[in-house]
Amino acid sequence: MENRLTGEVMFRPPKNEEVPKLIKNLIKWINSEEAKEIDPVIEAGITHYEFVRVHPFVDGNGRTARVLATLILYKRGFDTKQFFCLDDYYDSDRQAYYQALQGVDQKRLDLTKWLKYFVEGVNVSIEVVKERVIRLGSERLKKTKRGQIALTERQMQIVEHINLNGKITNRDVRSMFKISDEGALKEIKKLLKLGVIKSRGKGRALHYVLQ
Repeated sequence: MENRLTGEVMFRPPKNEEVPKLIKNLIKWINSEEAKEIDPVIEAGITHYEFVRVHPFVDGNGRTARVLATLILYKRGFDTKQFFCLDDYYDSDRQAYYQALQGVDQKRLDLTKWLKYFVEGVNVSIEVVKERVIRLGSERLKKTKRGQIALTERQMQIVEHINLNGKITNRDVRSMFKISDEGALKEIKKLLKLGVIKSRGKGRALHYVLQ
């Protein structure tokens, strides 16, 4: 495999006649119980590296490896909404990407450094998507059909808390704004009336989620 930026040969792929067997072994491992017991991000990272190492195509091995890694995350329930794309992170610094791949000891196949880099890429990609979803959700709720402001800044913070955590309680609202139980309930009732949130559970289990 050659670094497209420097032309440096990173490692020699296996001989052509070995490729079909190696790809079959990779597919067999992906479908094995051993792989299913591994964290999905680690499985995706291992698969990404091994596909690039085998290098079955003349070109496009890196792109295909990233698609395959994303597919594994999706099938393992990690990316149920298919929101994020790994390409953005790995394409942002190609030199770092190649260095991470090159950092694997070919004799021992110790993937520790590569997996640290890969996991960080997944984490950054998820954070970018999370911020985008929160921002778009907030902008949508800020305006009515006439373009008027529908929610106060405090109410927007409540909505963003639910976006991040999936729910909010009266205690959470009290803690966020350092207000009384009555004050927190007042904010919640406004959002209930506007149809932005709805209640779930009863008694101590009472909480609120987005409509």
